[in-house]
Amino acid sequence: MIYLDGHSTTPIDPRVFEAIKPYFLERFGNASHGVHRFNWEAEAGVTHARSQLAKLIGATEKEIIFTSGATESNHLALLGLIPHLGSLQKKTILSTSIEHASVLGPLELLEERGFKVEWIKTDSKGFIDLADYRSKLNQNVGLVSIAYANHEIGTIQDLKTLSTLAHEAGALFHTDAVQALGKIRFTVDSIGADLLTVSAHKIHGPKGVGALYVRRKNPRVDLEPIFLGGGQERGMRPGTPNSPGIVGFGVAAQIMDEVLESEVKALSDLRDLLWIKLKEALPCLIRNTPDLNCLPNNLNISVVGVDGAAMFGRFKNIAVSNASACLNGTQDYSQVLTVLGIHKDLARATLRFGIGRMNTEKEIIDAAEEVVQVVKDLRKMEREFAQQTGTPYVGGECT
Repeated sequence: MIYLDGHSTTPIDPRVFEAIKPYFLERFGNASHGVHRFNWEAEAGVTHARSQLAKLIGATEKEIIFTSGATESNHLALLGLIPHLGSLQKKTILSTSIEHASVLGPLELLEERGFKVEWIKTDSKGFIDLADYRSKLNQNVGLVSIAYANHEIGTIQDLKTLSTLAHEAGALFHTDAVQALGKIRFTVDSIGADLLTVSAHKIHGPKGVGALYVRRKNPRVDLEPIFLGGGQERGMRPGTPNSPGIVGFGVAAQIMDEVLESEVKALSDLRDLLWIKLKEALPCLIRNTPDLNCLPNNLNISVVGVDGAAMFGRFKNIAVSNASACLNGTQDYSQVLTVLGIHKDLARATLRFGIGRMNTEKEIIDAAEEVVQVVKDLRKMEREFAQQTGTPYVGGECT
């Protein structure tokens, strides 16, 4: 199988795997209870990982809170602000309807708790409508939450402009940077983030570990924990630290810091090659990924004239998705695309390619060939069926 679902998760880098193993077998102590050598070794690993991640995003070690993943980090960022925003009587939150489910979920809960969520308009490619954004910023807005890069179509927002406007209005700025980490060189100051969510398994680290950046000054962000009963992670996230996962996150962050620019170039080249091969062989493809200001590893296309379920059922050698993994079991099409105006049937016939570090040029060519053959076969079958039944073929002139 050729793995091209890197937005869902990435294979762990062998260097990360080797770094983690001792923390299962030898340095297995409790990193939050340093009373003997085993625990001290685990604690040292966590401390070093904190510094590695902090360096990658330009933060201080004290501003990094390790969590179980991006979902928990987003919940902590949004729900942890309830007391602070309530005390300031700033109970309006601005966001977009194309955020990840782990942001939309807590926003729904905040509405139930008396907060008002206003949705910023976006254009057909997911970019923020600045005029609408400016019109919604006022003294009642306490928080703006906007993803750095969209998890479906790869749109990269101009966070510096968006965060500057939020701060001028007296609001805090949170960004889900899960897809952006390792694909864009940034620091928390360069984008103006007060709260920032990241995850290890999107950058060839282990699953089950994420982090939340919480700014400590200019301004200091005051959060309340959403879990209670321990003082770990500076009182913000009680529970025994996942020291193997955290160590893996740190190593993955260090590797990314070292290779980011060259890796971005390689991913972009492979993505462009894939698009060229598909576009040359197949008419009637809709490119949902923007041409500019998009993730280098993202290619999201909708295929006109085929049934989405049939298309995915015919892929034998490629692993690719059509929507966020977090929608599994709830719907079989992209929530983002339907919000942006694409019909559900076409959203179901959408391919979200997430290219990663391990992919090769040959894999990209082979994957393109399989997609082309499957689509051509299905279009032929559906066209013949339409002729036999006297019904219109939804693909029109697509061949």
